[in-house]
Amino acid sequence: MNTTPDGRRIPPTHADERAMLEAWLDFHRATLTLKCADLKDDQLRLAAAAPSSMTLLGLVQHLAEVERNWFQRIFAGQDVPPVFGQGNHDGFALEPDRGPAEVMAVWQAEIARGRELIADATLDDSGRLSAKDAGHVGHQGVSLPWILVHLIEEYARHNGHADLIREAIDGVTGT
Repeated sequence: MNTTPDGRRIPPTHADERAMLEAWLDFHRATLTLKCADLKDDQLRLAAAAPSSMTLLGLVQHLAEVERNWFQRIFAGQDVPPVFGQGNHDGFALEPDRGPAEVMAVWQAEIARGRELIADATLDDSGRLSAKDAGHVGHQGVSLPWILVHLIEEYARHNGHADLIREAIDGVTGT
């Protein structure tokens, strides 16, 4: 598999649907990692696009919550608490004593858990949304491909945010 100049694996141009979806999701996960690389704690906590309070560290926490929600709660039907506490359902709120190393480790653990939960699943398998969330989507059942595409979209959107935040912090663009 080819890589970008910064080392991210380029998703295959020809592959089965599952391999393609998982490769694009991994590509976007790697992009967020790269956006946070080589920054200090205070930089990762900087809300650099006023009036937004969004930070790179908050984005990583949010995406840890997104990973947990879609793979553990929705796909596997598990009753698990929010990753970063009951008062932080979307994951964006930062705690002064929770540093980047801890946040990144938690995010990677959520990714690993999601991979475990779908490892033996087929693209015909589905998860189940709550009645409230189904009202937005139109159906309680969501297929694994739908979940993977949604996560790709979620990461891609937030990687755009991360790109703007990173540029404002130190001028680094691209990726």
